[in-house]
Amino acid sequence: MTITLLEYQQARADAVQELIPEFEAAMAAKGEDVEVELVTDVLTDSQFQTKITQQLHSGTAPDVIDMGGSHVTGLAGAGYLLALDDHLADWPGWAEYYPQVKAQAQQTDGHTYSLPHEAGVQSIFYRKDVLEGLGVDTSQPRTWDDLIGRLKAITAKTGQPSMLLPAGTAWGGGTWSEGFLPIVAGTGSTFYDPNTGTWTLSSEGLSATFDLYHELTQAGLLPVQDLLNPNPWEPTKYVKFPEGSLPVVAQGTWGWRYDWGPEGAAPIEDVQNKVATWDYPALVPGTEPYSVSGGGFAYGVNAETEHADAAVELAQWLSSGSALARQLVAIGAAAPRSGISDLEPYKDEPTLLDAEEKLKTSVDAPEGDGADQVSQAAQNATEQILIGKADGAGAASSFASDAADLLGPGLVAK
Repeated sequence: MTITLLEYQQARADAVQELIPEFEAAMAAKGEDVEVELVTDVLTDSQFQTKITQQLHSGTAPDVIDMGGSHVTGLAGAGYLLALDDHLADWPGWAEYYPQVKAQAQQTDGHTYSLPHEAGVQSIFYRKDVLEGLGVDTSQPRTWDDLIGRLKAITAKTGQPSMLLPAGTAWGGGTWSEGFLPIVAGTGSTFYDPNTGTWTLSSEGLSATFDLYHELTQAGLLPVQDLLNPNPWEPTKYVKFPEGSLPVVAQGTWGWRYDWGPEGAAPIEDVQNKVATWDYPALVPGTEPYSVSGGGFAYGVNAETEHADAAVELAQWLSSGSALARQLVAIGAAAPRSGISDLEPYKDEPTLLDAEEKLKTSVDAPEGDGADQVSQAAQNATEQILIGKADGAGAASSFASDAADLLGPGLVAK
């Protein structure tokens, strides 16, 4: 039989291409004649979403689809993905997955439709070399007041903004996933409740988050003009952080490879010695510093595949042992399961091992139906702060009203 596997990012396709012959040999050793056809179709996330939906609808989609976790919910809800519960229950590898990863993979109907093969951890990256040169403390800040004090010291010495926290509408979904949501997730306030499928739009945590954005903006600590311009990540993540003039950035594990690694968009020489990470500081009294577990890529299986068992076995094999260790290093992601940290070449990547340790105690940021609408409201509200039209309380009120209108009553907690 022939199984088709779709990769829509070149780096992932390159990593998997080297592994396919090994999987085919492993299957042959079991007496099974299985060939894997790799389909490489390099697309943006939005292009992928449109194209794969069309293919699944028309019955022309590949057997196995590698995709970001955010795509799974919609495709599973439309009935396009195979429920993997029985396959995972019979697979010993599933018991080695970290609870946070399993929880994020489970959909609101209680079923699991994808097999994660990496994990992202979001935290605060900082230029250790720059801060040490300025005489600024690099130990873990316990609270945002502590961190803001250091940011003010940096700005006083450089005369420039000192931290990037995505905000506003120009960044689009990044304002939500890399800026706003990770902050709210650590406040202890319920935001999205997966049990009821509803959003709580006013809370202590949400108010504190908007107040934080306002304080950072008013103090001149955020690069406001860059955030308001098109493609705000280019002058910030790809110019000012690499050159050291904007030395603190909210970021995810992928930054080690895709942004600042040797083959990244803006390489930083000797990046692992010049860059380090902090957990997010506590914002609300009674909370502690934390990192946020972010969704990595996962394998989904076409619900209409004629070779379901072999397709699932391919996904499981690629998510195990040396095959997984090699993919994680190629992509720059943390292992979503135990048993990989001692394997080459993953064991020689201290930044990824550190991210995996953070993953074990990270905060989950649950989100579900309506996330795009809530994201839009968060982008608009933080934009009002950036342009000086709202303080924290005003932005929180505007957010709650806009999000409720966009969601409709069925998705808003009463």
